[in-house]
Amino acid sequence: MSESRAHGRYRLHADGAARGNPGPAAYGYVLAGPDGAPVAEGGATVGEATNNVAEYRGLLAGLERALELGVRELDIRLDSELIVRQLTGHYRVKHPGLKPLFARAAELLGGLTAWSAQHVPREANRRADELANRALDARPLPGGPAAGEGQEAARARRREESAR
Repeated sequence: MSESRAHGRYRLHADGAARGNPGPAAYGYVLAGPDGAPVAEGGATVGEATNNVAEYRGLLAGLERALELGVRELDIRLDSELIVRQLTGHYRVKHPGLKPLFARAAELLGGLTAWSAQHVPREANRRADELANRALDARPLPGGPAAGEGQEAARARRREESAR
């Protein structure tokens, strides 16, 4: 998409997931155009991280993609009230691990002409959550389900392994 096609207000949904806190973590994001149709989406693992770090990584990936596509106006929707309140200046960023992520988000937001951030219920962020969890499910987790293995099968396998 060229910059000339990126007119209008876009919407970014981003989410993070961690299995354990900290634990294996991933993010997902969906960027929708002014007409509401998705124009980009993605998800990836981020290694061992807290849920808040994963949430920020999803936001950063979505912001970077939006700017690559020439988006100038963006409405951000997150199910992390903490991050929304940090972005909008209602909360200070106290945790040392979040400070560089917040600084990068502020830098990227500076590349937009207009933006807003709103907390939404998890159900309103379903696709971004799905992408984050799909990224996590794509790699076997220690003691977790292997690719294609359900939670029940993983528990049975762990019981067998511990009985040996």
